[in-house]
Amino acid sequence: MDLQLAGATVLVTGAGQGLGRAIGLGFAAEGANVAFHFFSSSEGADSAVAQAEGLGVKALAVGGDLRSPHDVASLVGRVEGELGPIDVLVNNAAATKLQRFLDSTPADWAPQIDVTVTGTLQVTHAVATRMADRGRGAIVSLMGDSGRVGESGLLVTATARSATVGLTRSLAKELARFGIRANAVSLALVRTDNFAEHSGGGQSEDRAEDGERMRRILAQYPLRRLGRPEDVVPMVLLLASPLSSWTTGQVISVNGGYAMP
Repeated sequence: MDLQLAGATVLVTGAGQGLGRAIGLGFAAEGANVAFHFFSSSEGADSAVAQAEGLGVKALAVGGDLRSPHDVASLVGRVEGELGPIDVLVNNAAATKLQRFLDSTPADWAPQIDVTVTGTLQVTHAVATRMADRGRGAIVSLMGDSGRVGESGLLVTATARSATVGLTRSLAKELARFGIRANAVSLALVRTDNFAEHSGGGQSEDRAEDGERMRRILAQYPLRRLGRPEDVVPMVLLLASPLSSWTTGQVISVNGGYAMP
């Protein structure tokens, strides 16, 4: 199926590694020109650019701290200057930390709120302002299911992630008049480079203990497996596509049945 994304300009945040990188390459495979934003994963973003260019599209690795208004303005301006007006924004960048709430301090909360909430607001504002001037655009935001259903050990992450629901639905209502759609994809655990960090793995040298932990995790999934990037990318592409022109304000779960609305 032709998703009608060829020639579109796409900015994916947090795309130097993991799921964000896979999403960017998915757009490139559809013929879109892609900006791979990164904060610290410059090598991953550079290699993604090389891979995307090998598919015959234009690509750009663009660094910046989404918590900085100056960085955000600079990176958005650079993307539009080198690749063209941004048609699609994918909000993937986030900060997470597996930690019991009563063991945490405000110093632990700040990075998660600053990146996941403030950073997302800043880049969305910068891009949406330009989209509104042109009268078109699609915004797809990634979030974790912890933000919908809650999760022990991820209270601060869940709080930050839940903001994506309000952001998506409010953007959809406020910006529809400008031809801008906004949707979100809510995920359970996906096997990426940072899987151990998100799942609490890698903290024990006992393989039996790790095996038991994984069995407990998989028992929560009706499909009895964790996600892979290729399970998520098609939904993001579809929501960004003109084929979804009558879909906005939705939070769609891609989670192996972990949580059901």
